[in-house]
Parts: sequence; C-alpha cells; structure tokens
Amino acid sequence: MPQIDLIAQTKVPRGLRPRLRKALGRLMQELGYGEHALTVVLTDDAEIRALKKQHWGEDAPTDVLSFPTFEPGDPFVPPHLGDIIISLDTAARQAREQGHGLEDEVLILAAHSLWHLLGNDHTTETEWAGFHRVQAQILEL
Repeated sequence: MPQIDLIAQTKVPRGLRPRLRKALGRLMQELGYGEHALTVVLTDDAEIRALKKQHWGEDAPTDVLSFPTFEPGDPFVPPHLGDIIISLDTAARQAREQGHGLEDEVLILAAHSLWHLLGNDHTTETEWAGFHRVQAQILEL
C-alpha cells in the first residue's frame, strides 16, 4: 500500500483525510505506483499564493500545486513521488461552482496533481484526456 503523508495547515473537514488517503492510495495502486509515497498538504489560499509566487512568479492563489521529486523520463523513479499542495479555500469555491462536495473536489485535485507528479502535462486536448480519466477514476474508488 502506498504511503501518503497528510499535512494539514488549515482546518480540515471531518472525514476528508481518511477518504483522501484511501482513494489516493487505491489510485496509486491502480496506476502501478503502489510501492511509492507522496505528501499531500492541505492549506489555504494565503499559503498556496505565497508558494505560487515563490516558484512560478505569479501572485495569485490556485487550487493545487505539484512538486515532483524526479524529472519526467528519469528511469529511476524514487520511492517518494513528490508533494501535492491543495488550497481548501479554492477547492471549496470550485466545489460550489461545480455543484459537488468539497471531498470530491479535493479528490479530483489530488488525482490531477498525481498525474502531474507522474510526468504528465495538459498542453493539448490529447494530454487532457489522461487527466480527465484519473480524475473520474479516483471518484469511483
């Protein structure tokens, strides 16, 4: 079973942590990364905004950031895949806009970010297909 370290830097709704750990762990197993680990940080808009400004030079909050611990194409995938940072503030707004719950939105963001950690990007419609697939897949787990 994958090791998923959850770090809460803000108030996390009851039930979110176990559902996230379980669904993300199962998704990692289904994708062939069941022996790997990652870290998920649940934070707020202020913290994610600071990280985005520091690493991308953009002074605005976002929903999720991915920090891989290896370069795509590197044949030696390390045991720890990287860090996923999710803003619960932005996730809550997006959940309301999409008409689903916060837990579902966090799962979608976690799957999206995991797909980035595995070396994928979404610059074309074809590339987006993989993101849509794992985002739908995690909600079924």
